[in-house]
Amino acid sequence: MATPVVESATSPNLTDDLDAVVQRDDLRTRTEELNRLKAVIRDGPGVEATAAQRAKGKLTVRERLDLLFDPGSFVEIEAFRKHRASAFGLANKRPYTDGVVAGWGQVDGQKVFAYAHDFRIFGGALGEAHAAKIHKVMDMAIAAGAPLVSLCDGAGARIQEGVTALAGYGGIFRRNAFASGVIPQISVMLGPCAGGAAYSPALTDFVFMVRDVAQMFITGPDVVEAVTGEQITMNGLGGADVHGGVSGVSTFTYDDEEACIADVRYLLSLLPANNRALPPFVPTDDPSDRRTEALLDLVPATSHAAYDMHRVIEEVVDDGEFLELHADWARNLVTALARIGGRLVGIVANQPLVSAGTLDIDASDKGARFVQMCDAFNIPLVTLVDVPGFLPGREQEHAGIIRHGAKLLYAYCNATVPRIQLILRKAYGGAWIVMDSRSIGTDLSLAWPTNEVAVMGAEGAANVIFRRDIASSDDPEAKRVEMVQQYKDELMHPYYAAERGLVDDIIDPAATRDTLARALEMLEGKRAASATRKHGNPPV
Repeated sequence: MATPVVESATSPNLTDDLDAVVQRDDLRTRTEELNRLKAVIRDGPGVEATAAQRAKGKLTVRERLDLLFDPGSFVEIEAFRKHRASAFGLANKRPYTDGVVAGWGQVDGQKVFAYAHDFRIFGGALGEAHAAKIHKVMDMAIAAGAPLVSLCDGAGARIQEGVTALAGYGGIFRRNAFASGVIPQISVMLGPCAGGAAYSPALTDFVFMVRDVAQMFITGPDVVEAVTGEQITMNGLGGADVHGGVSGVSTFTYDDEEACIADVRYLLSLLPANNRALPPFVPTDDPSDRRTEALLDLVPATSHAAYDMHRVIEEVVDDGEFLELHADWARNLVTALARIGGRLVGIVANQPLVSAGTLDIDASDKGARFVQMCDAFNIPLVTLVDVPGFLPGREQEHAGIIRHGAKLLYAYCNATVPRIQLILRKAYGGAWIVMDSRSIGTDLSLAWPTNEVAVMGAEGAANVIFRRDIASSDDPEAKRVEMVQQYKDELMHPYYAAERGLVDDIIDPAATRDTLARALEMLEGKRAASATRKHGNPPV
């Protein structure tokens, strides 16, 4: 976590004492001096430090804040804050802001708090005063019930301040945990984030990363090489593509800061301010009763044929627009935010194009995290089911598919927001239960006439139930085909689950959008009781 102080070029005006200002007895003169000093603080530590920042392909801290907030709305706090350390030459290096800019402003008219590291000052390294500013703005966000955005561009703790600096991270982590599920927390990675500092983004709801400039890791490449002998680059170890597609740490990845921060603003426009508020309702010109005829040709009737679930989602949601989370990680499960009839929903959907839509360890973790986020912030859940089961194999079993699958099960069972399940085709075995079935509490279970709800696929079931009949037959293959069809006819026809009350209705696929919009309107006032307890003990 710890990193040395980076000596940046600092304007002499930036470190001037305010004694000269205090000595003046003319209020107008003092105000002019105040405004001059604030302008110097806003300009930052100097031309050379700014040039070095731009040479890395990065924006300055003020430019980032200008992109995030509505013009002229940002209000800064503690701009005059300086550190109190004196060891190792720090007594003569006491720039204003101490390397972090904090405050609040408006994003599309919504109140949002933020703090942003300034890499030009001490390399964005965290010291006592730096941490105190972050703690303060986090406390303000929690008290105000407003989202918190952190623009991260700092390499770790300030070594010269010792454990005092290190303890500052503990205060950040504690507040991250306290605010979890209370206000939306968004981490935007715009530079290095090493050591224990990486745990703060991991504790937040959403992580944005920019390729080439942002990296996150607990131990850097030098330590990795010293301990294991492996040589690896910073991006290869913890770059945006690694965390976006391999580890799952990053929710969104981008090629540049402008596009990244634009989507931070878009995400904030979707979310409620806190856990006591409802997501904004946005009227749409896309009729909620619009027929979705394209779905009749998009999804093959045969359960083995693949199709792109993204296209199904596009047909159903308002104007075909949705924001996919973790798009490059665990791609066999799609998680997305969208609106249906103006109402925000969280969509969880199996993706037949990837691993036939099976649930595996990463997909279970991805889905569980998303369901919990939606439940925390009053976002109704729509689950689109086309799942052949959990991915079999020694690797999955040894890596703990049981406990990982249980995470998704626990998240759904614990959710109290409106929940709608729609079965498109396959819904086999335990995966059908886990994908928000009636048996675990979904409010409404719908299905298309292509649905197959069963313990397993007909081929596998027939091989188990009729194995002796098949083996003793004069023509085993013909007998197997006969038994497979018999099993389908008796236990897997489209109305089997509906006849037993496990599906509420079988709908015309072309009426999917209309049906979901009506269901969401009906469930809008849902109130669900929760168990009296300190907290649950979910699988990990």
